[in-house]
Amino acid sequence: MFSGIVESTATVVAIEREQDNLHFTLRCPFTSELKIDQSIAHNGVCLTVVRIVDDTYTVTAMRETLERSNLGLLHVGDEVNVERSMQMGGRLDGHIVQGHVDQTARCIAVEDQEGSHEFTFEYDVDAEMVRRGYFTVDKGSVTVNGVSLTVCRPTTEAGKGAFSVCIIPYTFDNTNFHNITVGTVVNIEFDILGKYIARYAEFLKN
Repeated sequence: MFSGIVESTATVVAIEREQDNLHFTLRCPFTSELKIDQSIAHNGVCLTVVRIVDDTYTVTAMRETLERSNLGLLHVGDEVNVERSMQMGGRLDGHIVQGHVDQTARCIAVEDQEGSHEFTFEYDVDAEMVRRGYFTVDKGSVTVNGVSLTVCRPTTEAGKGAFSVCIIPYTFDNTNFHNITVGTVVNIEFDILGKYIARYAEFLKN
């Protein structure tokens, strides 16, 4: 479980394909503190450390993960947002993030607001997804590339959902949001509370 408060960025130093899997080797400031089998969120995707060599570590993404996320679009040299799992007893500064990315979204607008930045994202949506709680609500929570954010102006029409988020300078400078431009594909995880409520509502209907 994660909070959506990104600790740092990691740099992809190698990518190796093995059948349908991709092995990503990365370098980040806390590599020396990692252990084999530890869970780390990469752009919001929970992956397990399988190898540590010097100042790098390796994680593996399987087909399901690659189909639902933007990890398959990564190249050597790219920055990835990383967060280690929450420690019990600590403050939950963001919101409850599982690290199970639901789908990708595409940036359709970036606006400089004289101190902060507003990003607008668009994603595919259908009635079945909405029934299962896969949508955004105004002032609700959403995770974008592993960053816990508050939704502004959500819309749903013609098979497309969209929402905006405002990024403060610290988040812009210390995550890979400073690399996001119009057309960039990001990972999104919808709020787990909304999914539970939607599932419960379906249960009551039956």
